[in-house]
Amino acid sequence: MQKFFNQIKSLPLYGQILVAALPSLILVGLFVYFILLPKNKEISDLKVKSAQLDTDIIKAEAKVKRLDALIAENEILKKKLSRLKEQLPEEKEVSVLLREVSELGRGSGLEILLWKPQPKKTNPDGLYVEIPVKVEVMAKYHNFGDFLSRVSRLPRLVNISDIETTSSQKPEDAESGIVNIKFTARTFASVAQNDIPQKK
Repeated sequence: MQKFFNQIKSLPLYGQILVAALPSLILVGLFVYFILLPKNKEISDLKVKSAQLDTDIIKAEAKVKRLDALIAENEILKKKLSRLKEQLPEEKEVSVLLREVSELGRGSGLEILLWKPQPKKTNPDGLYVEIPVKVEVMAKYHNFGDFLSRVSRLPRLVNISDIETTSSQKPEDAESGIVNIKFTARTFASVAQNDIPQKK
């Protein structure tokens, strides 16, 4: 051991400093290799995970905002659906509605010559049925206009279409401005939830 120390003493000053610092350098090297580098990798991995979590949080917040918008939109659609349901009677109520339309015609001065219900048609989705009625009346133009105005104010949905007018064969009708009018009155009825076909 003394010989070792003597050899160190015989070294130049920088060599002695190097030998003296060597254990510390070894310790520092071991610390860096076994502790610092693994920790740096762990920190780097944690930073990547943190960035990913930040991205996920931003996406989640965007989804939450979209969810709030969808909930609000759903409420609006529910209200619209409720209003539309008010305009679509159940099928059992249609006869009452058609009777009301007929009474409106008489009240407007229309002479009803034909009132012929046609086969009902179910829409492709099975959500409602269309119930057409072929109608023929004798009336003055302004009386028929009054009838159309009254029908448009009904809370239930009634569509008047396929209007055809022809002059009356009676001379007295022509003199008083009465014409023959044919049209189709269509109303629509909601289908009971149980009757709606389930899509497979």
